[in-house]
This record gives sequence, C-alpha cells and structure tokens, in this order.
Amino acid sequence: MDEHQPAGFFLADYAVFSAMLLVSMGIGLFQALKKRPGKATADDFFTGGRSMPAVPVGLSLCASFMSAVQVLGVPSEASRYGSKFLYMCLGQSISSLLTAYLFLPVFFRLGITSTNQYLKLRFGRGMQLLGSIQFLVATLLYTGIVIYAPALILNQATGLNMWVSLFSTGIICTLYTTLGGMKAVIWTDVFQILVMLAGFVAIFIHGTVLVGGPAMVLEIAQNGSRINFYDFSVDPRQRYSFWSLSVGGASVWLSMYGVNQAQVQRYISCRTEKDAQWALFVNQVGLCLIVSSAATCGIVMFAYYISCDPLKSGIISAPDLYMPYFVLDIFRNYPGFPGLFLACAYSGTLSTASTSINAMAAVTMEDLLKPRLRLVTQKKLILISKGLSFLYGVSCITVAALSSLLDWGVLQASFTVMGVVSGPILGVFILGMFVPATNRRGAFSGFLVGFCVSLWLAVGSTLYPPSEETMGVLPSYTSGCGPSNVTLNNSSSSQEHPSISTVHYPDRQGGLLDFYSLSYLYFGAMATSSVVLVGVIVSYATGPTQRIHIKDGLLWWDLNKTQIEVPSEHRLNVLKDLPQLVPLRDMHKEETTNVGNIESPLTLKVMNSF
Repeated sequence: MDEHQPAGFFLADYAVFSAMLLVSMGIGLFQALKKRPGKATADDFFTGGRSMPAVPVGLSLCASFMSAVQVLGVPSEASRYGSKFLYMCLGQSISSLLTAYLFLPVFFRLGITSTNQYLKLRFGRGMQLLGSIQFLVATLLYTGIVIYAPALILNQATGLNMWVSLFSTGIICTLYTTLGGMKAVIWTDVFQILVMLAGFVAIFIHGTVLVGGPAMVLEIAQNGSRINFYDFSVDPRQRYSFWSLSVGGASVWLSMYGVNQAQVQRYISCRTEKDAQWALFVNQVGLCLIVSSAATCGIVMFAYYISCDPLKSGIISAPDLYMPYFVLDIFRNYPGFPGLFLACAYSGTLSTASTSINAMAAVTMEDLLKPRLRLVTQKKLILISKGLSFLYGVSCITVAALSSLLDWGVLQASFTVMGVVSGPILGVFILGMFVPATNRRGAFSGFLVGFCVSLWLAVGSTLYPPSEETMGVLPSYTSGCGPSNVTLNNSSSSQEHPSISTVHYPDRQGGLLDFYSLSYLYFGAMATSSVVLVGVIVSYATGPTQRIHIKDGLLWWDLNKTQIEVPSEHRLNVLKDLPQLVPLRDMHKEETTNVGNIESPLTLKVMNSF
C-alpha cells in the first residue's frame, strides 16, 4: 500500500481538540460556581455530597481507567493477538459482580471516604498508613505515565509538541479537579466517555468502508487467524487466552474496582447502596462498549494493513503507534477527524488523571491530615483539600516529565506500576472482610510477601521479556510494502525495528526465566493469592483473632445481621444530606455514635430524629 502516507494535523484538528479541552474546563468551572459555599464540606468535595445519580457515576467509573494507554493499546493488542481479547469483557463482568455484592456493601455502610480507613478499623493505624503510602506512590507514578504516554506517542505520530501537550493536559486537569471536586470529575468523565466512543465509532466505520465492508473485514481477519475465540489454552505463558483474560483479567479488574480508592470514592458518592450497585453495572456496560469498540478497530486495522504491516516493515517503531498512524492514514483527506481521535485519546488521559488526583487528595486528607485537624473549620478543610488536589496535579506533571527518562514501553510501565500495588492490597482486604481469624501479624506478613512476589515478577519479566512465539503474537505480512513506506518516524531500515519494542530473547524452557514469561494478567492474582495464603498461615500460627473482638460492619458475613432499613417517614430527610444505610448497632447502642473511630453524621441525624 504505497499510497498510505499520512498527512499531518490541520487547523481543524487542533480546533476539535481544543474544543474538547475547553468543555472539560467549563464543566469544572460550572460545578465550582454553582456550589453554595456556606453548606459545603470537605466530604462533599471528595464524595459529591453522596448524592450523585447512578448513571453518571457509572460512566465515570468506566472512564476512570480508560486512559490513552488503553485507547492506544487495546486496538494494537487486538490487531496482534486477535479477537480473543474481547474475553476481557468477561473478566470485567465477573469483577463488577464481585465488587457490587462483596466489597461495595461493606464500604458503603461504613460511610467512609478512604478505603484505608477500613484497614485502620480492622488492622490498626499502622496498616492504614502502609496502605495509604503505597497507594499514593503507585498512583502518582501511574498517573504520571498516563499523562506522559499520549504526549510522547502523539508527538511521534503527528509532530505535536510533546511538552505543550503534556503541560496543557496536566494543567487543565488539575484546575477543574481542584475547582470542582468530585462532581466536576464525574460530570467531566461523562462527557469524555462520549468523546471516546465517538472517536472509536468514526474510526471503525470509515476503516471498514475503506477495506470493502464488514464481510471483507471478517474474511481477511478469519484468513489471518484473528477470529480466534476458540483459544482455551491453559499455558500461563500465553499472553492472552480465555483463561488469562477471564480469570486473570477478573483479578486485575477486581483490584482496580473492588478496593482501589479512585473507584470506591465514586460509587460511595451515590444516593443509596442500590444506586451504587447500578452504577457498577452501568460501568460494566460502558467498559464492554469501549473495549469492544477499541478491539474491533484493531481488527479493522489489521485488515486494512493485511499486505503491509507498519510495525513489521519499520514504518512505526512500537505497537503503541499503530492507532495514531492508522487514524492519520485513513483520515488524511478529512481534516478534523484526526483531531477527534486526539480528543479521544486525551479524554481517557484527563479522566484517569482527574480521578487519581482527587483520590490522592482524599487519602491524604482522611488518612494523614484529618486526625490532626480536628478543630479546623469545614471552610479551611475545603481549602486544604483543594490545595492537595493542586499539589498532586503539579506532582503528576513532574512525574510525567521524568517519565521520559524511563526505558519502558507505555503499556509495560503502566501495567507494572498497577500490578505491583493492586494485588497485595486486594489480598489484605480479602483477609479483613472474609477471614475473621486474620490478625495484624498475618495481614502485615501477607502484605509484605505479596508485595515482594509482585515486584519480583514485574522486575523479572522486564529484564527477561518473553519471545513473540511464547506470547502468541499472530503472523503479519509485508509483501505489499514499497520502499516509500519506511519513512514516517525515522529512516532506519526495517531490520532495526523488530515487531515489538522490547529486547527479544530466544524462546526458553524451564527454570525462573520461563516463569518470568507468565502472562502479566496473572501477576495480580499471584500476589493476591500469596497475601491470603501467608496471612492465614501466620494468623493461625500466632493466635487467630476471635470474632467477638471484631467490630460490627467490618466482616461481610455480618452485613445481613446488622443492616436495617431507615423508616419511610425519615428516609427523605436523611437522603437529602448524607444518604447511606444505617448499621444496626448505631440505632440501638446509645453509648456510641460512631463506626469504629470514624464519626457518622448520618447516625447522629437518625438518632436525633426519633
């Protein structure tokens, strides 16, 4: 396909992109201006007053981890590994169900703002601080990579100045998150998820037309082994299979949605527990739409480049550049559409970054500062909260700038950071909620072992990456390439650009080197399993915790015993300010008006209403 020479960006493309950024900024300003400062609290800033509808919260949950890394990475993975990537939707569905019925009820009924407050109630202040610090460090690193990724990739593909895009993205995201709080984040996410879907739909339709229609795309994909839903291989080294995507994928997404502060903070902002569960289900529909759209675009991209794979021929130097190159190629005569794709990629980045900034500020306030600020007024707490959001926004931009020093690929870096932190944390929460015998020593020991396991796997797989054959990369072709194609990013010969952007090693068998070839989707599951196993063994060896010593509401098994419904005549009054279910102990124990060590304004309101 010698004619595939992408053009650059036009004025119309930058106009579309700028309009998206301005709308995002406008939503933040609107949410900030329409608030009534006299009634605002720090809790409102982080949870939206716990009065958000289910649909926008669900779309916000969906947008939170759909960053530019996924917008650019999923089509590339589907193009190289086939349509079996869609089994990721099954893993996501399993995680959503487990989150809705196992983890959400515990967090919602406790009325907490930070998930690490649960760790304090169950295992003490030390575990809370450990969880908080690990979350802050990992989220800061991940968010920096997320901001840096599209700036780097789009700079290589379009010539857009990397530093201009990096700082504009970071500054705008920081400003609307700081000004508007959680409500601004959620409503901006709703807009951004629609932009992402519009971008994918436009790419899919136009790409399909250029290939020759849906039937032609399916025929080419079938002949190229890309229609491979039948892959039920149990080899854990294979990057994607039914089992790695459904089982391993469920573990990865459960750690992100079940106990991750950025997500929990969203669904506890809903009016009721039922609304929060519906928000998770809306989120699942959105996730499947995004992943399906992105993966389908990857299949269309493979069909379009069936005779001249841009990566294998050396036209592009990394898999992450597939999508930008494809968009610039097929829309080279349609100014404005490449700008829509740019807006699509940056929508994901803005959503993820704003989520992380607000979550980091919430954790810092609730876990680290609030215990020392008991006498500070709500007005000052809100100012401190906004200051924290601004500080973390600047920090993320700084990390994004420093990310240029890393020699990792974008996907590898983001998965490595999230894999190291999410698996161990999930294991600790599982021990706390579902294994009553777990004591502090067991939780700390399990956490330490799980963290070491995940870090070991991450470092080992980075130093000794598996071969293409081991990962299951499908064949691609360059028979239709002409010499003029190898011109986009540099003039080196195709021999200098292997099919993936990491160093290649020959296929190995046995030993630790073979163990490092384990699919990255299993990293979190390995860490979580290690935490639970070690935690249970150490707890029983050092003296298990007696169930009577665990406060009500901290075990999932006790939820049905402690939940009651607020009487109908009081429900509307309660829901106006701080909607959540009331633990039974707070209705009948006159000597206490708190959940553990955390005051519950709802409890006081209900007690006073009788």
